Amino acid sequence: MTIRGLIARFTQQEDLNFLLTNRVPRAALTRFMGWFSKIENPLVRDASIACWRLFSDLDLSEAKKTEFKSLHDCFTRELRPGLRPVDPDPAIVVSPSDGIIGAHGRIADTELFQIKGAPYSLLDLLGDPVLVDQHRNGRFLTLRLTSSMYHRFHAPYDATIKRVTFIHGDVWNVNPIALKRVERLFCKNERAVLRTRLSTGEALTLVPVAAILVASIRLHFLDVTLNAQSRGPVDFACFARVKKGDELGWFEHGSTIIVLAPESFEFADGVVEGARIRAGEPLLRKPQV
Repeated sequence: MTIRGLIARFTQQEDLNFLLTNRVPRAALTRFMGWFSKIENPLVRDASIACWRLFSDLDLSEAKKTEFKSLHDCFTRELRPGLRPVDPDPAIVVSPSDGIIGAHGRIADTELFQIKGAPYSLLDLLGDPVLVDQHRNGRFLTLRLTSSMYHRFHAPYDATIKRVTFIHGDVWNVNPIALKRVERLFCKNERAVLRTRLSTGEALTLVPVAAILVASIRLHFLDVTLNAQSRGPVDFACFARVKKGDELGWFEHGSTIIVLAPESFEFADGVVEGARIRAGEPLLRKPQV
């Protein structure tokens, strides 16, 4: 096959992927999945997990449990103790989740990228000019969770979570194909903005972004699950103290976490686009005092 033919074939595959995962009634399909995944029927559960295995690299060997009540129970599974050790170096901010490292780098004033050539603004993402100023010219990093990954996320450092803002939105797929085709995708999807202050004083913000078949973000420290059915308050004031590695919550499928850090922080060794990272592994390095 010629190079032109290979390109055409690849483009057709992308078109099909985008059509099947985005040009569908996304909100209705997501609500259905939320209901369906919680059915505690052994036949439904087993058939669903078998189908999931067929179309992904799902590996349940690390799971704490060997039996699940439902597909949802499997999605949000805990791991056996000790499988995600947290880097103890006080200069290291760790990854809050398992994921594939996506776009990352320096924020150009208030502009960052969802993928090369596809910019968006901090204000569109966060909706708060004060928070935007805190991260102006800072660092950003995107972590994409696939459907088969461990879906719980953790505190990247000893910190205090002072406020959570839930922003209603769409449920576009967040895979690279959609990121290339949907402008400002992260700013359109449902998301939570977790404002944290590290124990050493720096502001660090986590933005879990929901997606199709997900659109539910569980936050343990607030004891809430945020989704399209959530009804106020949009802002949750809190004062939750967390330690590096503490579990913060989970997605009900796979999605994305955007990490925003101060300008003085540097990326840890091995942080490159396309690399896989696990919760607790080095993500950012704080400046030496």
